[in-house]
Amino acid sequence: MEIIEGVAARMKRRRIDANLTQRELASKAGVSYGSLRVFEETGKASFEAVVKLAFALEAEAEFERLFPPRPPKTLEEVVGHPARKRVRKK
Repeated sequence: MEIIEGVAARMKRRRIDANLTQRELASKAGVSYGSLRVFEETGKASFEAVVKLAFALEAEAEFERLFPPRPPKTLEEVVGHPARKRVRKK
């Protein structure tokens, strides 16, 4: 997937710009060297590992942009109804 590969490539670029080896970043982030190496090569990693890497590279603020609330579409959504907390199947 393009997005996943792009995230991995940007993280690798940030690691190199920070003058860190893969082993140094893995240690700093608290993830295994193998996990970091696989992430850089394939983009595959647990979300927890990606978050740890982001914190180690001082990029954690970027997660605030994921899944922002959608703006209301109607006046009724703004005034009359509290935010939904779950979805019920019909």
